[in-house]
Amino acid sequence: MNHALTAAAAGFGTGLSLIVAIGAQNAFVLRQGVRRDAVLAVVGICALSDAALIALGVGGVGALVTAWPGAVRAVGLVGGVFLLCYGVLAARRVLRPGTGGLSASGDPAGTRRRAVLTCLAMTWLNPHVYLDTVFLLGSLAADRGPLRWTFGLGAAVASLCWFAALGFGARLLGRVLAGPRAWRVLDALVAVTMLVLGASLVAGV
Repeated sequence: MNHALTAAAAGFGTGLSLIVAIGAQNAFVLRQGVRRDAVLAVVGICALSDAALIALGVGGVGALVTAWPGAVRAVGLVGGVFLLCYGVLAARRVLRPGTGGLSASGDPAGTRRRAVLTCLAMTWLNPHVYLDTVFLLGSLAADRGPLRWTFGLGAAVASLCWFAALGFGARLLGRVLAGPRAWRVLDALVAVTMLVLGASLVAGV
């Protein structure tokens, strides 16, 4: 029992350390949370996607990721272009606030369908997700032997806790971001994050 708890705690800590880093997915979840737009759907997609990828890694699929470098590069190129486009749209909202909307009620891009599709793209078109979640966590889980699935469960729980806290906790910033200027600052942060990550993915292909 103690060994199982240790493995689960190790998986939780490792998973959390990989997820908390600032990235496109976290920036998107934060913005959706502040706007209170499709938060449950976005959090669910992120957590379930991570759980599926972690399961693939623990199951030994990580070897396939390294065996097909061309597929990883293709995903990186598509994902990089997508992030660049999203970054440009966010920058456009900063420069021309009226075109992008500043609130959950005034943002035409805030439909549930678009939020879900965007979240899926940011999750599954990011090659770092495969390398970190499938390969790295899978390799670390393999070292746990028969407790590898317990380790993976801990990592999946960490993902759920983080995205739930980020998405639903972000609404606490609603008052702080009540004004147009604050929304422009947030959109500027999102734009910079997306553009930098998108450019790095394209350059790395």
